[in-house]
Amino acid sequence: MRIAWTIAKQRGNHRPVLRYEITLDEHEIALAVPATRVESTIPEPDESWRECCLPGEFERGPTPPRKRRALDAPSHAQAACSASLRLPWRADNAYPEVEESMRMLRDACEAALAEAHASAPMDERRELRGSLELRREIAPEVLARRLLRMAG
Repeated sequence: MRIAWTIAKQRGNHRPVLRYEITLDEHEIALAVPATRVESTIPEPDESWRECCLPGEFERGPTPPRKRRALDAPSHAQAACSASLRLPWRADNAYPEVEESMRMLRDACEAALAEAHASAPMDERRELRGSLELRREIAPEVLARRLLRMAG
């Protein structure tokens, strides 16, 4: 699995944008893993659709964001996914919770992979034949027919 991300912000009152991409490796796809979702520690700013945050508004006001972002990883059927999330404006441009949250997502994916890997393969073949009791019961009639055919 590969998790890659970038955080880009324009100068000024613009909010930064986190873009991440997750790609599963072939052996992970072969395990038929489900999609994974984690509740991250990344705050979602109020009105996150807005690309800027002016002084005194939203996260730059008295109340910090309360909601947290969910992060998703692809299932085996998708094999890869990407997403873009707007982050809250910060004067120091520090977002340590992004790496922490990506580690949480990786750990959750690895737990799903370990569970799938623990399900061992199998290839079982079996066979049942008619019971000995039934064969003993019908054998005289079968033998008699064969003998009559040979004689006749």
